[in-house]
Amino acid sequence: MTSITTPDAPTNPLTSRHVAVIGGGAAGLAVARELVREGHRVVVFERGDQVGGTWVYNSKVESDQLGLDPSRAVVHSSLYESLRTNLPREIMGFRDFPFVAREDDQYRDPRRFPSHREVLMYLKEFAKEFGIEKLVRFETEVVYVGMVKSNGNFNKWKVRSKKRSGDEIDEFFDAVVVCAGHYTEPRVAEIPGIQAWPGKQIHSHSYRIPEPFRDQVVVLIGSSASGGDISRDLVGVAKEVHVASRTIADEKIGKDPGYDNMWLHSMIKSVHRDGSVIFHDGSVVFADVILHCTGYKYHFPFLETNGTVTVDDNRVGPLYKHVFPPNLAPWLSFVGVPMKSEYGDWLAVQSGCPSFEEWRKQMLIAVAKRHIHQPDTYRDQWDDEDLIIQAHQDFIKYFPNKVNK
Repeated sequence: MTSITTPDAPTNPLTSRHVAVIGGGAAGLAVARELVREGHRVVVFERGDQVGGTWVYNSKVESDQLGLDPSRAVVHSSLYESLRTNLPREIMGFRDFPFVAREDDQYRDPRRFPSHREVLMYLKEFAKEFGIEKLVRFETEVVYVGMVKSNGNFNKWKVRSKKRSGDEIDEFFDAVVVCAGHYTEPRVAEIPGIQAWPGKQIHSHSYRIPEPFRDQVVVLIGSSASGGDISRDLVGVAKEVHVASRTIADEKIGKDPGYDNMWLHSMIKSVHRDGSVIFHDGSVVFADVILHCTGYKYHFPFLETNGTVTVDDNRVGPLYKHVFPPNLAPWLSFVGVPMKSEYGDWLAVQSGCPSFEEWRKQMLIAVAKRHIHQPDTYRDQWDDEDLIIQAHQDFIKYFPNKVNK
């Protein structure tokens, strides 16, 4: 196999380039818009039939609800029916296309923390507003990306894509931007004794509605965004909900005072053939279901770099600032890899854009505090009206007739 070396730099760095963007979600749409603004020729590959990526809801789930069978038919959606954003719309919107409430449209969700459907509609509006839709090849999955020689040098990327009909095509690009997301390949907890445990296991990737868990005893692993939402979704129908988490403080272990049928535990120590689940805090529960809200793996099965970029212990690297592999930059890049936005200001400066607005930073801090202290109500009760006013004053520059002042 030919080894990959650093691509040769173009003779004129300002030349319009042919760029493949993999993924038509929020990251891919933003990347496509910026590349076009810089004069590049862009193709966006999207395996679904619409833009939106992870915000496209699908009620179907995979046959292997743990997501471990590599031969399974993959369902790319990880949304559950009741999902609302855990960030306010002011923060989530693009700077010059604010995510404002459409109060005059009865089909829209005007709430500050809206449903997943509202986010999808916003992304579709963004794609339409800036002409991105015409760049997208829908129902087209990228199955291979690798560097090839052109004129004796490694300076082209071969992209093989497959239509839903099964037809494949090879094309060549100057650069590739990977915006494929990371909410499809589940991670599951390693639990001693799980092979003999008789109950059902499911990953949150395959959770949609609470009704299938009616009158059951559910052990839910994880207390992050999905874990918190789903546990509260289940208490209305399940017999008992037991949340196991590494982050639950010792003094909070035991019955959750806010609910009649929810308990908080340390992590699972082991499970057994009689259906019992033993926690490190010493408690024992006989459960019907273990629900893994344990996150996802980075997974780029289409990408061949001969080891230049790897995924090790769920870390993608080496990537400078989570974006550029040093030996392949700028002809290969990743957008949307980090879970946090600590590099946002750096990226803005490098791109010649303004840094994050101060109100946006303070609003993020305010939401995080409310989430900790009022996890059940933070989406509907807040005290940062001054920041909302500042945000809307900024938005007026872009939407003078659509912002509630």
